[in-house]
Order: sequence, then structure tokens, then C-alpha cells
Amino acid sequence: MESVSQFYTEPTRLLITGAEGQIGRALVRIIQDDSHFRVTALTKRQLDITRREQLTEILASDLPDYVVNCAGFNRVDPSERNPERAYAVNAEGPRLLAELCGELSIPLLHLSSDYVFDGHYASGYTEADDAAPLGVYGNSKWEGEELIRQLLPRHIILRVSWIFSETGSNFLLKTLQQARKENCVLAADDRRGCPTSADDVARVLVAILKQLANGADAWGTYHYCGAEITTRYGFSEAILAAARQYEELKVSELMPVASKDLPNESVERPASSVLKCSKLLNTFGIRQRPWRIELQRLVRELYESGALKQADSRGMNPGDRDQVAEA
Repeated sequence: MESVSQFYTEPTRLLITGAEGQIGRALVRIIQDDSHFRVTALTKRQLDITRREQLTEILASDLPDYVVNCAGFNRVDPSERNPERAYAVNAEGPRLLAELCGELSIPLLHLSSDYVFDGHYASGYTEADDAAPLGVYGNSKWEGEELIRQLLPRHIILRVSWIFSETGSNFLLKTLQQARKENCVLAADDRRGCPTSADDVARVLVAILKQLANGADAWGTYHYCGAEITTRYGFSEAILAAARQYEELKVSELMPVASKDLPNESVERPASSVLKCSKLLNTFGIRQRPWRIELQRLVRELYESGALKQADSRGMNPGDRDQVAEA
């Protein structure tokens, strides 16, 4: 019988795809100095998960113990305009990963989305609820999930929602940008969900990986999101309150509106993105963390790092250095 301590003397080899996205960046940052792991982290420029020959070569040469797929075409409106790319990255890519990982007996951890649901359950969704995606983005993520389930028994699919971080295109950075430049900011008061920091998701992935490496046999689909349900309007209020600790914002009015009245959104989104996370707690003992604490930390770091001032001087969003839809 193998000793449980073996994991601590022989680092677990990880291959992380989509390493330049919000969750990919957070995971690499958290895990790269952890002696329990040896990490190969690849951006979409280094590894396109839709290309079989690239995947085959890298998996055969690296032979990781686990693959963590953080790659994805994660922009809702662009998915409708470019469905071929959305399905390629969100469905065909996971299919190839599952097929090739299966050939090499490598388990796969894959990130999915609350958008596999239509949002009609105000009380929230469990892993057992039927999927009913509203558009191309949600449907492509659902197809990716289903293909993994069909091809690779040893998988973890982690659905997450309302991701925010200090990089990329996300609600936190967009709201800050508007509040610093505009007098009035609009926010939907009819969409409910649980904001979730990318760092928090990375923490969950690391916790799952360590338990799997120590022999946990708990494959399947799980949900994770930050603790406390709010609306987009409520999330905006919290963002502005956090930012006002560091500067006087230009915005003088935060206006609640119906989703249908928001500009620049052409695709219907789930009215409720609440994910129930009891299965993750009962299986892995992983508890939800309050998103407000993560928000306060991130806003403080954005101001202390000078990222917002640098963005102003360049005339760009503070997260625009990573304006990739994939990963």
C-alpha cells in the first residue's frame, strides 16, 4: 500500500492550459511556489487546445499526472457573432483533451459555467438540475461538459459564476472604469448571482488536486461560487463602496435598470446564476468564502499597484493587458 506521505515527497505534475486567463493566471500564481506540485503552464499562444497535434505532442512529452483546463472562449456576445470559434474552444477542445487524456490515463479538471442553465430557478441550481442553455456560449460549454463525461470517466467539471479579478474583461474592472469616467452607471437589478474571485476558484482547484493526489475517488461535476447572493446592482454598490476608500469617483448616480434596458448587450443572460455548492462541501470539505472580502482585497491591490493610474495614462481598461476571449 502506498504511503499517504508519498504525495509530499514526489511533486504532482500538472499541465495547466489557458494560463493567461483570469483563473489560469490565479492558479499559476498560487500553485507555482507550492512544493507539492511541478507545473507546466501554457497560454493559448503556446497551446491551442483545438489542435490535436499540439495536444498530442505536449501530453506525450510532459506526461502530467493531471491536466487542468482553464482555456475557454468566455465572452457571451462575441460567442453569438463567432459561434464556430466558441464551439471549437468550448466543445471541440475539451473533447480532444478528454480523448487524449483517456489514452494516457490522465485525469482532467475542467472549468465550466453557470450559463449551462437558463436562470429560471431563483433558488439556485444543483449539479443534478437539467441544463438549458440560452445561447451559443452556454450551449458550447454544455457540449464540452457532455463530451468529457462520455469520453473520460476520471474527470472533475467545476462550474463557476460571475468571475472577477484584476485582469481580463470582467464586471469589476468595467464597473470601476465607468465609475471613474462617467456620472451615471447602470446596473441590472433583475439578475441574481454570487460573485466569485478568480483567486478563490484557484484555491478550490488546489484543494481538489491535493485530495485527488492523496487518493480521493470523487470524480464528477461540482459547483463553486462566492458566499452571498446579490444582484448586479448590489455587486456594483459594493465595488463603488470599496473604490471610494481610495479616491473620489466621478459617478454620482448608480441606477438600477432591467436587463433588457442595458446597452451593448444583445444576448439573453440567465436571470439567476446562483449555484448551490453543498456537493463540493460534502465531498471535499471545501467551504464558500465571502466574495466581499475578496473584492476588498482586489480593489486595494489595484489602487496600491497603480494599475488604475497606468490604465488612465494609456486610455485603456485596467484589465486590457489581457483582453483575450480565450483562456
